[in-house]
Amino acid sequence: MKLTTRIGMLAAAAASACLTLPAQAAGEAKNVIFFLGDGMGPATVTASRIYKYGESGSLTMESLKRTARIKTFSNDAQTTDSAPSMAAYMTGVKMNNEVISMSSDTAAKPPSVDGNGNKTINNCVPTNGHSVPTLLELAKARGKAVGAITTTELTHATPAATYSHICHRDAQYDIAAQAVPGGLGFNTALGNGVDVLMGGGRNHWTPYDATTNKKGRADGRDLTAELGGLGYTVASTRAQMLQANGTKLIGLFSSSSHMEYEIDRAAGKGEGATQPSLAEMTAKAIELLSKNGNGYFLMVEGGRIDHALHGTNAKKALEDTIAFDDAIKRALSLVDLSNTLIVVTADHDHTMTINGYSHRGNPILATATDYKTKKTALAADGKPYTTLVFGNGGTPRKATRDDPSLVDTQAVDYLQEVGVNLGTPGAETHGGGDVMLFSTGPGSAPLKGTLDNTKVFGVVKSAAGL
Repeated sequence: MKLTTRIGMLAAAAASACLTLPAQAAGEAKNVIFFLGDGMGPATVTASRIYKYGESGSLTMESLKRTARIKTFSNDAQTTDSAPSMAAYMTGVKMNNEVISMSSDTAAKPPSVDGNGNKTINNCVPTNGHSVPTLLELAKARGKAVGAITTTELTHATPAATYSHICHRDAQYDIAAQAVPGGLGFNTALGNGVDVLMGGGRNHWTPYDATTNKKGRADGRDLTAELGGLGYTVASTRAQMLQANGTKLIGLFSSSSHMEYEIDRAAGKGEGATQPSLAEMTAKAIELLSKNGNGYFLMVEGGRIDHALHGTNAKKALEDTIAFDDAIKRALSLVDLSNTLIVVTADHDHTMTINGYSHRGNPILATATDYKTKKTALAADGKPYTTLVFGNGGTPRKATRDDPSLVDTQAVDYLQEVGVNLGTPGAETHGGGDVMLFSTGPGSAPLKGTLDNTKVFGVVKSAAGL
């Protein structure tokens, strides 16, 4: 063989080998922030972009360096629910719908209802599968600070998948107990506990009271008091959160259920008047977690995007998506991307779609138009239709369709039309389509193409050296 030929072959082989090497060394990401827009499918991303910035604009998440498509099916269903999908990101394991951070053979066992009508009796048994480690737990084991923040109840499926293991997502009182170091039911894989926890659903952490806390804990425990005794700052308002300056914080910003939708929070409705925005929660979490010299892992969920979509309320969904995007913008202004991996994705899609041929500049929440004439487009019944509609949902369908031009389709409480009536408010289902993933920072190079959600776990684990 000629020397020049052999040199050429070696060079080609070396080049090929270089193509397979990771762009970043394993463990180069000192910090990881994992953003999860619950239910934020591709149509929601697009509609939110148009709603806020116009067709040619961009969301902050869309400016990140890498993109991918993510498969979201669960172990037993084409269309996942939030529990196994988020758990797949956090553990790399496919599990059954309604199961949180457990092995694939775990069967979902709904909790029983107590005498007060609350689902407080956990029906999980030791022989029903086993726990699998989460990214948050692995980070904690490496001496990193860890946090989970959300606009839903803190014990809801997505945040719960980071710090707890349960056979059914509805066992929320048991999920809360897993976060309290030294207490009955504590998840010992959390070491000295999750450093920063913020969200809604204070009732799951405080004792039942027939007058003031009818959805409280039947076991009488005050988990907030227990955490306070362990050095946590306990906050129930935005002001208290902003004043926190230690290394441990639990913020529970609603007495029961979730935090307010962003549009209601900004208007001061309900408990929204005292609640922080997701961007403010994100900034505070980064501030506190950054005190750990070993780095941190933080999960941030825009959880109420999903709830608005279930209710076929497109405007609230878009507003919460923008609030989620603003949290990403805030984080990017605070971190060093040379040592911080940012991942933004969703756990599943929804059935909302963008339809018609509206002219450029037509409000995304308005009725559709003809792009040639800019006149209102009409359906076969001679009435207009909105650009955003849902494949199914609980919005009642009448024998004769209402005329959407007679109402304000851009109003806060307007509900979009649905194709299949499921008969119950909030009943719109998840969609089974792929979702988007956006990322930047060290270790993000493999996050491209079409990936299963379980594969994201491995990429983040390697990038952070876990």
